[in-house]
Amino acid sequence: MPLPCRAAADHSYVAAPSDAQASKALAQLVLDDLKATLVDKTVSRLSKQGATKVALPKLKDLGKSLGVATVLASPSNLRCLLTIAATPEVEYLKENNALRCIANTCLLIESARATFIDAEVNGGSICLDLLQKSSSLEAIYLTSRILFLCTASSESSAQFIEWMVENKRPNTPGSGTAIDVIGTKMDELVRCMEAGNSAGGATPEDAMTDLLKLVFNICVHYPKLVDGEIRTAEITASGDDQKVMGDLWSPRLDGLLPPLLRAFHGLQPSSPHPLVPPMSHIIHSLITIPVNASTRTMWFGPQPSVPQSRSTSSDSASSSSSGSPKPEINAPLPTKETKPRAFDRALSALTAGRRSWSRSSISRSTTPAVPDTAIRACELLDATLTSFFQGDSDPDDINIRDRFRTHWSMKDSSMSDAISPLVLLLTRFCLGDEDAKLRIRSWFVPENLDRTKPLEGRDDVLGRCLRLLQSVYHNRLGKCIGEMFFAMYDSSATNLTALGYGNFAGFLFNKGLVTGPPASNPGDHLTTASGQAIDPITGTIAKEREPDNSMTEEEKEREAEKLFVLFDRLERTGALPPSQNPIRKAMQRGSG
Repeated sequence: MPLPCRAAADHSYVAAPSDAQASKALAQLVLDDLKATLVDKTVSRLSKQGATKVALPKLKDLGKSLGVATVLASPSNLRCLLTIAATPEVEYLKENNALRCIANTCLLIESARATFIDAEVNGGSICLDLLQKSSSLEAIYLTSRILFLCTASSESSAQFIEWMVENKRPNTPGSGTAIDVIGTKMDELVRCMEAGNSAGGATPEDAMTDLLKLVFNICVHYPKLVDGEIRTAEITASGDDQKVMGDLWSPRLDGLLPPLLRAFHGLQPSSPHPLVPPMSHIIHSLITIPVNASTRTMWFGPQPSVPQSRSTSSDSASSSSSGSPKPEINAPLPTKETKPRAFDRALSALTAGRRSWSRSSISRSTTPAVPDTAIRACELLDATLTSFFQGDSDPDDINIRDRFRTHWSMKDSSMSDAISPLVLLLTRFCLGDEDAKLRIRSWFVPENLDRTKPLEGRDDVLGRCLRLLQSVYHNRLGKCIGEMFFAMYDSSATNLTALGYGNFAGFLFNKGLVTGPPASNPGDHLTTASGQAIDPITGTIAKEREPDNSMTEEEKEREAEKLFVLFDRLERTGALPPSQNPIRKAMQRGSG
C-alpha cells in the first residue's frame, strides 16, 4: 500500500464506532492489522508508527467495554496480544498497550484468566519471563497485574500456582523458582521508590502494589493446594473447615519473607497516613506468614533480652532510671505537646527507623540482619492512629469519621479496614514469639507509665487504643485491638486488669469471659515499678480512702458522672443490657 494510503488508514481508527457490534468488528480488524504489521511483517494497512501510536491505543480504549473484551478473550487473540507485547516496537514504549489490553480483558472476563494460563496460550509462563527480564516499570506493573488476576481463584489456577512455586527457572539464583524472581523484583522496586524513579506510565508504587497482590495470592493458595504444614497449634486437632489464612504454610515460600521485611522497613513513611499502598499490601502478605522459631531471626533480627520501652514526655521524669537501651528505630515519641504536632512526631520516629535500615545494603540473603519488626509495627500503628485523632478525642466523633472519608479519601473503606490488618500482625507477633510479646507490651505499657490519670484519656497510642475498645462505629477495629491486648497479656483476663478491667469489660463479655471485676484481696494487688498499688478497675494508681472521708456535694456529682459514663460505655459495647443499667432504671423511675 502506498504511504499516503497507510497514513489514511492509520487515522481512520480514530473514528468511534456506531454501536457495540461495530466496536467488536473494529477491534478484531485492528488486532488483525497489528499482527500483520508488527508480528508477520506482511503487507498491511498500517505503518509501524501508526500501529504503535494510533491502532494500539485505539484497541486499548475499545477493550474497556465488556463486549470488545469478550472478543479479545479468545485464545488466539490473547496469544496475538502477548506476541505483540514482546515485539521491540512495543516492549520498550512508555505504555505497553498490548499488555494493558490483556490486563483489562482478564479484569473484565473471568474466564479469560484461565484461558490465558492454559497451555494453548501459555501466557503465565511468558508473563513470568517478561517479569524476570524486564527493568521497565510499565512491564513489571502489567505482568504483575496479569499474574495477580490469573491467580485470584485457586480453583482455576491451582496447577499454575504450583508450577510457579516448584518449577526451576534458568539463570535464577536462590531456589531458582518464581519465588526468587518475585523477591528480586520487590527489592528493585524498593530501590526505585527510595530514589523516586518514575518517568511516566506506571509508577514504582503501582508496580509494587500489584506484585504484592500476586504474593498474597501465592501465600494464601499454595499451602492449601499442597497440604501445607499446620503452623497454629490451636487448630491441630480441628477439621479443615477451621483452617484460615496463616494457619497453613509451606517452606517453599520462606524466600518471600526477607524481601517483604526489607520493604516493610525500607519504605519511606507516607503522609498524611502510613497505611496506603504498597505498605498496606505488604502487611496483608506478612499476615499470611507464620511467626515461629524457624523464622524468628528473619522477623525480628538478633534482639536483646531486655524489652524495649516507649518513652513519653509525660513519663520522662522516671525514664532515666529504667536503663532500657533504645535503638534508633525505636525513637522516643513525646506526648502532650503542641509543637511539633503529634503526627509529625510519630512520623519522625518511623523515618528514623527507616534511615537506620536503609544504611544497610539490600541483599538477597535468606537471613538478613533486620531491625525489630515488632517495634516497627508498633510505630506504624502509633503514626496511623495519631493521624486520625489528636489529643483525647473520641474516635466516634463525627469530625473523626468525616476526617477519614475526606482527608484520607477512602470513602469506600473504613478505619477498621485500614488499620485492622496491622493490629492483627501485632497480635500474631504476641502469639508466635514470647520475646516479641514482651517487647510489644513494654512498648505499649512502659514501666514508667504515668498512672495518675485515666489511661483511656492519654494522648498516645495506648490511650487511643483503649478508646477504640469502646467505639461503636469502629466495632471491628475495637475487637481486633482487644485481641491484641489479650494476646499481649498472656491470653489472661486477670492479667488485663493491669490496664483496668473497666476498659475491657465489654470485650471480655463478647468473648464469653464473664469473670466480673477481680477480687480486691489485699495481697493480690498489682503494683507499679515503684510499689504503688494499681486499681484493677481503672488501671490507675489506687487512691487510699480515709475511713471518715465525707464527700462534698461536688465530689458526689463527679462520682455520679463517672458511674453514668461507665454504665453507658458498658451498655454501648453490649456488656450490659439496657434493661440492667441501674442508671437508666433510676432515670426511668424519676421520670415516671
